[in-house]
Amino acid sequence: MNQQPVELPLRDIHLPEPVSWWPPAPGWWALPLIAALLILLWVWVRRRRRRKAPVRAARRELKALRKAYRKRLDDPALAAELSQLLRRLAVTLHPRVEVARLTGEDWLRFLDRPLKGTQQAGGFTEGPGRALAEAPYNPHAKTDGRALLDLAAQWIRRAGRSA
Repeated sequence: MNQQPVELPLRDIHLPEPVSWWPPAPGWWALPLIAALLILLWVWVRRRRRRKAPVRAARRELKALRKAYRKRLDDPALAAELSQLLRRLAVTLHPRVEVARLTGEDWLRFLDRPLKGTQQAGGFTEGPGRALAEAPYNPHAKTDGRALLDLAAQWIRRAGRSA
C-alpha cells in the first residue's frame, strides 16, 4: 500500500498578456462625449438666461407698477411709466435704430406687432394701449389702467418669446 504518487505531466502557469491601454474601454469613449454635451448645455442655458434677463426685469418692474397703481390710481402717470418700460425693453430686444425713432402711431403699431393673432391684437392702436401715446400729454385723458397693465403684460410675454 505504499504507492508512490504518479507524476502528472503538468505545465507551468502562464499569465495572460498585460491589458493594453489602447484602445480604451467604451466608458472612456463616452466620458468625453458626455463632458462635451454638458459643456454645450451649460453654454446654451447661460446664453438663454442672459437673453431673457431683460424680460424678467421688465416683468418685475411691471409687477411693481401694478402694485403702485393700486395705491395711487394715477392713470396718466401709469401710461407714462408703462411707455418708458416698454420702450426700454423694445430697445433692448430690437435694434436701436429700429425702435428709438418711433413715436405716436408708429410706436403703437410697433407694439401691436407681437400681439397679432391674439385676443389683444390691435390693443395699442385701437384699444387701451392708445393711452401710451395720449395720456402722458393730456393729464385729463381717461385711461383704463387695469386693461393697460394687462395689455403691457401680454406684450412683454409675447416679446419675450421672440427674444
